[in-house]
Amino acid sequence: MQVTELRIRKVTSEGKLKAYVTVTFDNCFVVHNVKIIEGKDGLFIAMPSKKTATGEYKDVAHPISPEFRTDLQNKILEEYNAGHVIEAGSGDID
Repeated sequence: MQVTELRIRKVTSEGKLKAYVTVTFDNCFVVHNVKIIEGKDGLFIAMPSKKTATGEYKDVAHPISPEFRTDLQNKILEEYNAGHVIEAGSGDID
């Protein structure tokens, strides 16, 4: 499975959330709302999740293998750090 498109929308607030990412795989499957977050050890990605009745968050889509997650995170952060982002308010909506 190859990443065929990344769309990164920068968040303008001053919190830890830096951007939302839409990832397209093999030009046929898309995952919305992957988050880029600033942690104490640097940037990382968080997969889309929903809040359960008990108040905890569960991923609704996620890589199964640690290697794939690392590869995905590296690709996303490379694009983000290279400045390949859509600025908030540009009118481009998923």
